[in-house]
Amino acid sequence: MLPMPEYTMLRLIALATACVTCLAAHGAELPGEEPDTQRSVILIIGDGFDDQHVTMGRNYLSGHDGELILDGMPVRSAVQVQTVGKSHPWQYVADSANTATSLATGVNTQMGRVGTGPDDEDLITLAERASAAGFKTGIVSSSSITDATPAAFMAHVSSRGCENPEIILGGEMYGNEFEGCPQDAKANGGPGSIAEQIVASTVDVALGGGLKHFQTPDPATGATVLDSVDAETLTVVTDREALMSADPSLRLLGLFAKGHLPVRLQGTDGRIAEEPDTSMLNKVDWRLGSVTQPEPMDCEPNPDYGDTPPLSLLTQAALDHLSVNNERGLFLMVESASIDKQSHKRNPCGSIGEIAQLEETLAVALDYARSNPETLVIVTADHAQAAQIVPEPSLYADIPVPIYSPGYVARLNMPDGSLMTINYATSSFPSEEHTGANVPLFANSTANGRISAYMRQREVFDAMAHHLGLAP
Repeated sequence: MLPMPEYTMLRLIALATACVTCLAAHGAELPGEEPDTQRSVILIIGDGFDDQHVTMGRNYLSGHDGELILDGMPVRSAVQVQTVGKSHPWQYVADSANTATSLATGVNTQMGRVGTGPDDEDLITLAERASAAGFKTGIVSSSSITDATPAAFMAHVSSRGCENPEIILGGEMYGNEFEGCPQDAKANGGPGSIAEQIVASTVDVALGGGLKHFQTPDPATGATVLDSVDAETLTVVTDREALMSADPSLRLLGLFAKGHLPVRLQGTDGRIAEEPDTSMLNKVDWRLGSVTQPEPMDCEPNPDYGDTPPLSLLTQAALDHLSVNNERGLFLMVESASIDKQSHKRNPCGSIGEIAQLEETLAVALDYARSNPETLVIVTADHAQAAQIVPEPSLYADIPVPIYSPGYVARLNMPDGSLMTINYATSSFPSEEHTGANVPLFANSTANGRISAYMRQREVFDAMAHHLGLAP
């Protein structure tokens, strides 16, 4: 987590950047700068970053009376998330695969689909359109780069689980039988697994985790995806030193963890949300007995984070790489993935640390937009998530019966000395579920006239494509 003074400085710099970008977008002359004819889009996706998580992050990182960098962005929208059902027109709660595909292609599809439509037809992504039109393109994520959201901009498979040459043929996943995507396998004339498609894609920069998927041997040949890399066209790096020295004339693939990148924060001694302890008498009758709430916890550094490159550093490296010999502009998607992943685990500190990473990344994006005024910066979420802020103490605390929040509860010690209580109650399963609310969208002033107050998720694609002159 950023120390409060450093975080405040980042916010002041970002707000100043937003003001300069606003002037440029309205035609004001910037001293000493030539008019910039490039057009670029930076899309930042906070996975599961709904209004509850925005508020959690603001409360913890900036204080209840404070503001995030996000809050200084002048264009806002509410975005309706839509999912095509398998046996009926609509499904009302989404996953990251179908929503990222909607953002990437402008087409609503089924859960699990990656870059394909409801009938598994391949869809052209915005990254692919941009590459074909001469734009530089990049994908950055704190997840495995083969995970659903980044994959939806670079690959086309029927199921998000088909990340490597082995699992695409089917097998066991999460303790269950997984049918895979055999029709997409190279052995069957398909484009291959997500990892194989990323290496073969036109994307100039792809940075994240997921090294294991590029090291998994093909059962038929014994070769890994990395074995197929042409070192004359694609550089593969696995640490920040190699990232910083990579040849800007070559495509770049950065893989900085076996799986997802570790998160920055955790609860005290690794604690996550816990169930309140109800007495036997309370189990018999909710009006009787007693309830003991979980002890408050602190958010502390996650020892597994170590020297993991921050999302902001990966974003800056991607922008630097994409800016070399680039007169056309760029499309860059950046995902703060573990806001969602930590909410699945009922770990609010993990989510808050990733919201801080999103904020730092936004500061980098707005700084780029200051120097490149025709840059559209959008921050949004793919879907809503389980966490919700509940009262501490309960609104009904004075009523003489035991009152508690059902499900799992984390009571966070806040930097200002107060308590914030987060509840998770969507599932009895070890993993929480997504929820069906609309999600927020924040954008810089370049979005004026392109972003309306209410949008369907597929229309966010339309706005980005129109800005780049790539509308279908």
